[in-house]
Amino acid sequence: MTLRQAEELLQKYYGHSSFRPGQRQIIESILAGYNTLGIMPTGGGKSICYQIPALMFPGITIVISPLISLMKDQVDGLRQLGIPATYINSSLTLTEMDERIREMTAGKYKLLYIAPERLESGRFRAIFETLPVYLVTIDEAHCISQWGHDFRPSYRSMAQMIRQLPRKPIIAALTATATPEVREDIASLLSIEPAHIYATRLQRDNLSFSVRHEEDRREFIRAYLEAHPRQTGIIYCSTRKEVDQLHQDLSGQGFATAAYHAGMSDEERERAQEKFSYDQLQAIVATNAFGMGIDKSNVRFVIHYNLPKNLESYYQEAGRAGRDGEESECILLYSPQDVHTQKFLIEQSELSPERKQHEFGKLQEMHNYCYTSQCLQATIVKYFGDPGSEPCGKCSNCRKLTEEEEIDLTTEAQKIFSCIKRMKERFGLSTVSKVLKGSKSKRILEWQLDGLSTYGIMKEYTEKQIHQLCLELVAEGYLHIRLNNHSLPVAKLTPKAIEVLKGERKVTGLRKIYKDGPKQSGQAGGLFEELRAVRLKLSQREQIPPYMIFPDSTLKEMCKRLPQNKEAMLLISGVGERKYQMYGEEFLAVIAQYVKQNGISPLVTHEAEPGQSEKEPSHLISYRLYQQGKSIADIAETRGLSTGTIEDHLFRCGVDGLPLDWNRFIPAEHEELIMQKIEELGAQKLRPIKDALPEEVTYMAIKAAIAKRQLLLSAKT
Repeated sequence: MTLRQAEELLQKYYGHSSFRPGQRQIIESILAGYNTLGIMPTGGGKSICYQIPALMFPGITIVISPLISLMKDQVDGLRQLGIPATYINSSLTLTEMDERIREMTAGKYKLLYIAPERLESGRFRAIFETLPVYLVTIDEAHCISQWGHDFRPSYRSMAQMIRQLPRKPIIAALTATATPEVREDIASLLSIEPAHIYATRLQRDNLSFSVRHEEDRREFIRAYLEAHPRQTGIIYCSTRKEVDQLHQDLSGQGFATAAYHAGMSDEERERAQEKFSYDQLQAIVATNAFGMGIDKSNVRFVIHYNLPKNLESYYQEAGRAGRDGEESECILLYSPQDVHTQKFLIEQSELSPERKQHEFGKLQEMHNYCYTSQCLQATIVKYFGDPGSEPCGKCSNCRKLTEEEEIDLTTEAQKIFSCIKRMKERFGLSTVSKVLKGSKSKRILEWQLDGLSTYGIMKEYTEKQIHQLCLELVAEGYLHIRLNNHSLPVAKLTPKAIEVLKGERKVTGLRKIYKDGPKQSGQAGGLFEELRAVRLKLSQREQIPPYMIFPDSTLKEMCKRLPQNKEAMLLISGVGERKYQMYGEEFLAVIAQYVKQNGISPLVTHEAEPGQSEKEPSHLISYRLYQQGKSIADIAETRGLSTGTIEDHLFRCGVDGLPLDWNRFIPAEHEELIMQKIEELGAQKLRPIKDALPEEVTYMAIKAAIAKRQLLLSAKT
C-alpha cells in the first residue's frame, strides 16, 4: 500500500489531484498501522482521511458516528462515488439489520457506520469480533474526553471496548475541535503516541467572523436575509422557544425558513432538514441539535442569535459555513442576558462542582471573545493551542476603514485597577463600574463604597462605557473573573495589571470604525445559474440533495475553465470518473451551448499554469514557485507582493507539513538563542525578540523560528 495508490484513488473517486494539508500525513500514519489522531477544521476533509485507507485495507472499516442523519448523508455520498458502504442504527428493523450483517460477512461493503451505543449490545459486539475489521474510525472524537464540550459516556465506554478486542484494529480518531487537554485525554484513552497526532492549521481563510452588539437582533436578521436572497444558512438559538418564535416571525414576513429542535417529531425534523438540503429554504432556525447531522457544503452564513456556552461549540457550529471553500460569514449577535442564561443552565445542571467550575471558565472565554480587540479567528485558534496564528484580515476586528488611531488607555486602566484593589477584589464588574461612575444606588451607599478614594473618579464616562472598558481589559488578560464562595463573579487583578499600576506597562487600544459585513449579493447569473438549474433537475431525478452531485465550488470552476470534453472536465476539482459517467455529459452540453451563444473561446480560460487550479490558495502559489527554484525577491516581484508576505506564505506551508528547509532561513549558530527568546518573551510581537538578539539576526529568521517552533509543538501535542 503506497501513497501513490492513495492519490490514484483520490483522483478516481473524488476528482481531486492532490491531498489537502494534513490529509497526507494522517493517511500515511494509518496505512503504516499506527493509531492516529487527526485534528482538522470543519470542511478540512476529515472523511477522506479514513475513506481512502478503507478502500486500500482488506476487510471492513467501522466508522463510529454520533448521529443517524450524519450516517445516512455519509453513506449516500459514498454510494454516489461508487464506494460500497452501509449503516446500522435504530432506524432499521431487525430484519434489515440481519440482512446488512449477512452482506457484510459476504464482503459486500467496505465501510460500516454505527452509533457508539450499538457496541454496548452483547449481540453486536459478538458480530463485531467476527467481522474482518482492520480499521475503526471514531468521528467527533472530542466526545470521548470528559473535558470536551460534548462529552458522551457511550463514547468513552466504546473506546475501552475497542481496546479490549482480541484482534486489535487500527484506530483513527478525528475531530475539528480539541484543546490541548482534550487531545491528551483522547490520546491516553486510545493509546495514540504523540508522534501520530496531527493537527492542521485550524484557521479557515474563507470565513469572516464578526460580533455584533445589536439592540434589535430580529431586525438585524430580517435585514440580513433581505440583503442575501440567494444564499442559504443556519440561524442558531439557545432554546426551543426562541427557535419557534424567530421562525414564526421570519416566515410571517415571507422568508423561506424552517424550525429544527429536539421538541419536534422525527418526521417534522426530517422534513425540515430535507428542505434545507434540497435548497428549498433560505435559512433553518435551529438549536445546536442541528448541524452535526448534515453534510451540506454550500452554507453561506451561520448566525448565532444567542451566545454559545463555549468556544468549542461556537467554532464547530460556525464552521458549518463554507465547507466548499467559498467565502462565507459567521456572525454572533451578543446580548448580556445570554451570559446570565448560560450561567443559570450550568448552575442547574447535574455536573460535579469541579465540572461546573470548568464550564464557567469556558463560558468566560466565550465572553472574552465577544469583547476582544484582537483578530477574532486568531483568538479562537489560539484557544485551541495555536498561539502563532496570523490575523485573518477579514473579521470585524481586522476589517477597518481608513481611520485606525491608537490611543493610550493607561490612565483609565490604572483607575479601574486601583478601584478593584481598594474594593479588595471582592466585587463584580457591574459594582466596580458603579463606584467609578459615582453611582448613588442603595447598595453602593449601604456597603459604604462611596467612601473609597476611587469613588466617582470616572464620572465623565457613562456606566456602560466603564463596564465595556472593564470587559475589554478582561479579554486582554489584565483582569480575571472568578466565582466566590456564593458562586458570584468577582474581578481579580492579574500580574499584567499590577505592572500597569506600577507604571511598568502601558495599556493601548484602537479607536476603530468597522465596515459592515460584506454584502455578498447573490451569485452572478449566466452560466452559473444554468449549471445550478441542471444540478437541481438531476437532484430531483436522483432524489439526492444538489450538493451531493457537485458543490458550488465545482460549478464555479466549470464557469471559469469552460471544459469542452471529458479530459478537461476531469481536471475540474470535484469531478471524478464516477461523477463524470453519471452527470458529466449533461453539464458539458450546457457549457458548450453557453460558449457558442456568447461567442467565447474556451482557450481564454486556460491561462493558468499547467496543473494550477485557478482556486489555488495564494500561499501555495508562492510555495510552488519557491520549489521551482525562484528566489523570494523574484516571487515577490512576479506576484506584486512584499517579500515579507512571501516569507509568511512559505512558513505557513512549512507549518502545514509541506517540505521546507528551515536551515535556509534560520542561522544555525543563532537558532538555540532565538528559540530561547521566543520562549521567554512570547511569539505575539517580533520587536521585543529582535531587540533581545544580536543585530545580525533578521526578522525573517525570527518568523521562521516561530513557525518551526509551532510545527514542533503541534507534532508533540
